Amino acid sequence: MFNRLTNKPTTSTVAHLYTIKMKHRHPLLTPAVLWVVAATTPVVFAAEPDFNQHIKPILESACVGCHGPDKTKGGLRLHIKATAFKGGENGVVIVAGQPEKSPLYTSTVLPPDDEKSMPPKEGKLTKEQTDLLRDWIKAGANWPDGVTLTQVRRINFVKDIQPILEMNCVACHKEDHAKGKLRLDNKADAFKGGEKGPAIVPWDPAKSPLHTSTTLPPDHDDLMPPKDKGGPLAKDVIELLREWISQGADWPDGITLKQRKKEEAPGADELPVVMEIHRQILANLTVNKQSDMKPYTNTIPGTSVSYAMVPIPGGQFLMGSPKKESGRKPDEGPQHKVAIDPFWMGRCEVTWNEYELFMYPEMAKRTASSLGQKETPLIDGVSRPTRPYVEMSFGMGKDGFPAISMTQHGANKYCQWLSAKTGQFYRLPTEAEWEYACRAGTTTAYSFGNSPSKLGDYAWYSKNSDNKYQQVGQKKPNPWGLYDMHGNVVEWTLDQYDPDFYQTLTSGVAQNPWNKATQPYPHVARGGSWDDGPEMLRSAARRASDKSWKVQDPQLPKSIWYHTDAQFLGFRIIRPLKVPPPEELQKYWTSGVEKD
Repeated sequence: MFNRLTNKPTTSTVAHLYTIKMKHRHPLLTPAVLWVVAATTPVVFAAEPDFNQHIKPILESACVGCHGPDKTKGGLRLHIKATAFKGGENGVVIVAGQPEKSPLYTSTVLPPDDEKSMPPKEGKLTKEQTDLLRDWIKAGANWPDGVTLTQVRRINFVKDIQPILEMNCVACHKEDHAKGKLRLDNKADAFKGGEKGPAIVPWDPAKSPLHTSTTLPPDHDDLMPPKDKGGPLAKDVIELLREWISQGADWPDGITLKQRKKEEAPGADELPVVMEIHRQILANLTVNKQSDMKPYTNTIPGTSVSYAMVPIPGGQFLMGSPKKESGRKPDEGPQHKVAIDPFWMGRCEVTWNEYELFMYPEMAKRTASSLGQKETPLIDGVSRPTRPYVEMSFGMGKDGFPAISMTQHGANKYCQWLSAKTGQFYRLPTEAEWEYACRAGTTTAYSFGNSPSKLGDYAWYSKNSDNKYQQVGQKKPNPWGLYDMHGNVVEWTLDQYDPDFYQTLTSGVAQNPWNKATQPYPHVARGGSWDDGPEMLRSAARRASDKSWKVQDPQLPKSIWYHTDAQFLGFRIIRPLKVPPPEELQKYWTSGVEKD
């Protein structure tokens, strides 16, 4: 008899083997073997996990992040043998031969709401993982000399693996089309395998064709997915599959996969839609002079959701920060004069209440119908986001909270959608417009002065945010009535990030500067977030977008809609007093560099 973990014989009980195999059915366990197990007295099979194959992946993905060389919570380091067995402030955590006295194991089987439950942030370990820790300690907790652990990201099936399988595998491996008799649309069949045997061997990616077939050369007959079906996959996607299998290939019960198509960037056929939106904007234009600009609140047509806009007068200001400003970075200089035309700006960040009407067309239609209204036909021509694979607030709240984790393209398209809905021209601010509005006539590090001691009155940041974003508009506004310009979420601007861009603007007064995007990364976000320290919340502080903001995205090309890893990122809208021609509108709403 052989165990799925090590294929080495040892002693245990029939009941334990039968329970484990029925719950985690493996292709090696045939019906005939099940009959033998069920009908026999205690048998011989493997009970001692292998450290490198089974224990190392668990510790690296779930423990070393808080108990490693860079972070030693409770004085405990689990990255090397000596410190792991030494323990921490609360004593030893591994007692060889006694798992019931080893907190490394006992803390993992506590109820999730127990304050001593580990790991605390990324959710409970699977039962198979806790059983492996228990059996490893019971067998003597063998840790080979010289093995050092390094932190790796813990793989989440729903967020990381499900999208990969649904977009690249399920089309050819599902109920009505199971190529090679292999189905990957449900847990039982995926682990059962097909004509060529198991496709997934937990803890062993080298023996798992689901992984190895993705690493073959592009012209190889066995490459998966094939070259004409989108293969080969990106290296980071292949690495996700490898890590998932290395960590035990956890597939939560009850999850069935469905074929999904990859998204594509919008084409040039949007110009007719843009021209019609432009015609509608001009037809609704009622304010043409700065002196007539007033604050206003709009209810989005067909909904009960509203947003407030604040007039920002045109003028000049000194952009960037002085060399002596505390926390200053080189990309904030040299300081230069800038002239800005008047516009209205959102009093607060765009909230989930507003953004989800754009994300989910069916929800918007139901809302309009419940109010006895119809959706604006023009919005059907505006690109909308694909449905996200994860809950995008990440448990931080939605009603009155800022929308987060959208790409700059997603924010641009929201502005186009809102323009079509309202007949008013909305877009993202340029970097210069954003800083001008944030400063609100001030020249200090913050809109309230130079000292960060008052930051708690005006901003949600690392010291008061409770590690999450907060509802908009709760802190004090800046002198022009704008809330959360410092902190809560960083905010998209239209500009390409260039650390040397300011050096091109030092001659005279720059008129409405805009560094137009020519590549997917980096773009500029401003304002600092709930996760940042005071220096990043300064009026002049700049942040460059990065590919790491969507590292968890399994698509190839990467999603044009979501930065799932940037849970600190949002935006606010502006409405310029001057309406540009249709060709320019399209450039504000479609940058042309949406794809990674």
